[in-house]
Amino acid sequence: MAVETLTFGCRLNTVESEVMRGHAEAGAASADLVIVNTCAVTAEAGRQARKAIRRLARERPGAEIVVTGCGAQVETEAYAAMPEVARLVGNDAKGRAETWAGPARPEARAAIDDIMVVRTATPTRIAGIAGQTRAFVPVQNGCDHRCTFCVIPFGRGNSRSVPVADVVDQVARIVEAGGREAVLTGVDLTAYGRDLAAASSLGRLVRAILAQVPDLARLRLSSIDSIEADDALMAAIAGEPRLMPHFHLSLQAGDDLVLKRMKRRHTRADAVRFCDAVRALRPGAVFGADLIAGFPTETEAQFARSLDLVAECGLTHLHVFPYSPRPGTPAARMPPVPGEIVRERAARLREAGTAALTAHLAGEVGRTHRVLTERGGLGRTEGFTPVRLAPEPPPGVFREVTITGHDGRVLIAA
Repeated sequence: MAVETLTFGCRLNTVESEVMRGHAEAGAASADLVIVNTCAVTAEAGRQARKAIRRLARERPGAEIVVTGCGAQVETEAYAAMPEVARLVGNDAKGRAETWAGPARPEARAAIDDIMVVRTATPTRIAGIAGQTRAFVPVQNGCDHRCTFCVIPFGRGNSRSVPVADVVDQVARIVEAGGREAVLTGVDLTAYGRDLAAASSLGRLVRAILAQVPDLARLRLSSIDSIEADDALMAAIAGEPRLMPHFHLSLQAGDDLVLKRMKRRHTRADAVRFCDAVRALRPGAVFGADLIAGFPTETEAQFARSLDLVAECGLTHLHVFPYSPRPGTPAARMPPVPGEIVRERAARLREAGTAALTAHLAGEVGRTHRVLTERGGLGRTEGFTPVRLAPEPPPGVFREVTITGHDGRVLIAA
């Protein structure tokens, strides 16, 4: 039985969709099943998911459309009211094989368990995602923080970690299947280990993986909260060459008062200090960041401090989000910035990001890099910068290349 998945949102959802596909195909849940794995990070994410569900129902009459993910968890009534939806599956249940074993009971159509009572994280048992060079390894789920703009803790529950031994086993599976690069991912990755009986942390996990899976060529981290980086992680950055020197930071803003209103845990100075410390340990480290433009109450002067942070932290890859009110969050009740100003500030942040990326690309010309190839004639440097390769090599192999130029988006190799 072929199962189709449609995934919105984060990398964690991407991996979970692959897990669900495997369970559903093994469990013969339906002859024509579509799993829609939703996101709830913004109201727009929910709107897009519901639009896609209606389109699927028109294009696939008779298909069983099952909706899961954070949208199903926090907007249960909205999705349950859709006649196109056969049933809803909560975020905890979606990873269990029994959820996809056979047809659902009618009374369970909209039965969503209380995610806040879940205390364990389920290890994944897949060797990778078809067609992708990098394999994502979920090691943590949920979040104990309550940022004022974010509803995700209520979709994912409290922070919980996959035991070290299970993570190591998963990475070993990836390597045995031919994987060259693994990416540790989670909702609040740097919170890893706080809930485990044995003292652990993200840094200790990184060092355990690299020690116990010596054939893993590259290990990466997904988005991290810099203020939570532990001493073991900093030591790994300094001394573990297989830990790649690309760090995507959850910064969100560059002004201290805005950060306080967001209920973030770091200051502007903390962000700059972290980037400086990492560069001292690992010269040539590359940084990306999430930044929100037009957060409620943000003044032009406060926004300018976010704009300046791009240069002060030396950010290269920006994910810019124009603020979008999420119903039910404290920020949605704060005095809003007019929409046209939000959009204009987001455009200025993106322009700063484009300029920073262009400068980074220009600085790479003439250098030699060890590139891991992907599909479509592309590869990635250790700093995660894309490189166009010719002639097109097969994916999943390493190439030593010299950078001869760039097109403003990717590097070009000889």
